[in-house]
Amino acid sequence: MTQQDVIVCTDLARELAAAVGKLAPDRLFVLTDTTTHRLCLPLIGSYPCLGEAHHITIAPTDEAKNLHSLADVWTALGEGGATRHSALICLGGGMVTDLGGFAASTFKRGIAYINIPTTLLAMVDASVGGKTGINFRGLKNEIGVFNAAATVLLDTRFLATLDQHNLRSGFAEMLKHALISTDDHLAELLRVDLSHADLAAMQQLVAKSVAIKEHVVSVDPHEHGLRKALNLGHTAGHAFESLALEQGRTVLHGYAVAWGLVCELYLSATRCGFPTDRFRQVVSYVRDTYGTFAIECKDYDRLYQFMTHDKKNTAGCINFTLLGGVGDVRINQTATKDDICEMLDFFREG
Repeated sequence: MTQQDVIVCTDLARELAAAVGKLAPDRLFVLTDTTTHRLCLPLIGSYPCLGEAHHITIAPTDEAKNLHSLADVWTALGEGGATRHSALICLGGGMVTDLGGFAASTFKRGIAYINIPTTLLAMVDASVGGKTGINFRGLKNEIGVFNAAATVLLDTRFLATLDQHNLRSGFAEMLKHALISTDDHLAELLRVDLSHADLAAMQQLVAKSVAIKEHVVSVDPHEHGLRKALNLGHTAGHAFESLALEQGRTVLHGYAVAWGLVCELYLSATRCGFPTDRFRQVVSYVRDTYGTFAIECKDYDRLYQFMTHDKKNTAGCINFTLLGGVGDVRINQTATKDDICEMLDFFREG
């Protein structure tokens, strides 16, 4: 996977023009969903480098991250005359950057693309690292490829378009990055009051968070080892997300990850010696910030089944990323069904 340029923007118009100029595409396309088309495209639509761009708009939310939307993007690229020398700008949250990146990676065996993430979740996670894909048969990110965007442009001005739920969703991935890095950074994030977020200060926190992910991805771009650290909270989190989708009560990805952190920190504390005081502190912050996801004992088997489909699994064993302490990552940790039920008991009952 090629290295991508990740730029924390000071002048988005200039930096986008430079990124497009470097690619010198014969045709330029901009992908949005209906929400980012309304709220975010006006912030950049007058930029000269986009003067002749073709616009593609798809439905919003993770429910649209599917084969139908993917085919719509491929069709629009074809009808717009895209060639292998064209480029796609993905302006949106994680659904847009994931699906748009996959569409670009597969159209005519691959065209270049640029990510401009507009949500906190996309800035610190989805848009960086080269993972692209769609959901399939009720499973998160089941179909996709590793293929990095040519450039990722991070501008926290877009965060002013977010509601509280989406801001909190992205912050969950920042908590995960802190948990796999240092105690000081974790303490810094646990002091953040998201109800009164300072977007200027958030720019620096975003830069730190992205730097953590970039370092991990540079060491292990295709997730053979260290990159599995980034899956902390995701084995349980993706199961919650899939169950919610199946039951018609869709949840934001970051909320599911936050709940997954509670579960996997419980396993970390009981199996790997993660410090009890830090465990309680993080769990308290998550419960205060994200509430909880209502499950019953009868849901355990379905959650377990979803976990068996996790892409980290090997030889039929469910693999978790756990922690011995903040920054002490333990990948490829297995758990029995009884362990998982005990974990879910803790999550449900506290």
